[in-house]
Amino acid sequence: PGPPPYTVVPNEYSLLGAGDCVFIDPVSTGFSRAEEGTSEKEFHGLEEDLDSVAGFIKRYITRHGRWSSPLFVAGESYGTTRAAALAERLHNSHGISVNGVILVSTVIDFATIRFNDGHDLPYVCFLPTYAATAHHHGVLSDELQAMSPDELYAEAMEFALGDYATALMQGTALGEISEAAVVRRMSELTGLSEEFVRRSNLRVSQRRFSKELLRTEGLTVGRFDSRFTGQDRDDAGESYEFDASYAAIRANFTGSFNSYIREELGFESDLSYEILTNVWPWDFGNAGNGRFVNVSERLRRVMHQQPHIRVFNAAGYHDLATPPLGADYALDHMQLRPELRGNITRKYYYGGHMMYLLEPVLAELSKDLVEFYDATPVSVQRSE
Repeated sequence: PGPPPYTVVPNEYSLLGAGDCVFIDPVSTGFSRAEEGTSEKEFHGLEEDLDSVAGFIKRYITRHGRWSSPLFVAGESYGTTRAAALAERLHNSHGISVNGVILVSTVIDFATIRFNDGHDLPYVCFLPTYAATAHHHGVLSDELQAMSPDELYAEAMEFALGDYATALMQGTALGEISEAAVVRRMSELTGLSEEFVRRSNLRVSQRRFSKELLRTEGLTVGRFDSRFTGQDRDDAGESYEFDASYAAIRANFTGSFNSYIREELGFESDLSYEILTNVWPWDFGNAGNGRFVNVSERLRRVMHQQPHIRVFNAAGYHDLATPPLGADYALDHMQLRPELRGNITRKYYYGGHMMYLLEPVLAELSKDLVEFYDATPVSVQRSE
């Protein structure tokens, strides 16, 4: 991005033409803090967070006279965990029905992203993103490099859900001949050497991949966006020192936002605006009691109760934080009734966790969202 200072400029792809946007900073994020005499820990939990945000929405639409307005809830990254569960909490706790739920870089089932011992699902979910990353950096064969990003991703996903998933399920019962075939194909699709894949027992975690792919060039690839590259102190080890993609954009957002609200809008506060903050320990309650957090069932329940609800899922091919296949896996395992499956719109973009960082993708995402708004059912209010 170049050196600071950074500034805010008008966004010609703004969604304000389609509706009013209300941004909510939950407690401990942005400028939001717990009241004096109240512990912030009372808000640092899945259920507590849902209660406070749902309560805020109810108060907002009441005080501003917006009960008769169409309502969409949106979240990005961990915010998708909130948004998916929030649709149910609003309906069941406050009688507020949403028209749509927007999920950007989705994680609604944490089993898709946690690389735990004996748990093979994340390796399957991440593999197509490894392939997209290798394709972007030009380290695949001429045949694979000649494919479009969509074609390459589709081929990698077919392998991930097919031969690769089957091989992982067999564990050490996998025969040598079958293992050799899987190692060879995995190496071809990911750009990793066959030796590295074999030594990893076919299981390459995200941190290992980000360090290994461009090791010979002295580069690491980013987690939020694997198109970004960084340099560590040395080229040994199995993980990177920092996320190159976060390092590249953190100061842009922090500096430009603070300059805008403080110098242009005249907002005064000595508080830091928390762009990405640590709210650990986070209490997942019963949703994470002896299991991976999974709120997809809550989304299914409210969609069955309110069959008008539409869902928009946006995913970036180069997202190594919440890979697209992880979102697809969760959505495909909600056991949504067949007649409601068409209520989910899925869009894939050439980009990472924040796929809108580059202007052409920003324009594409904005267009897709406006089309989603227009296609979502809304009751027509008729005057007497």
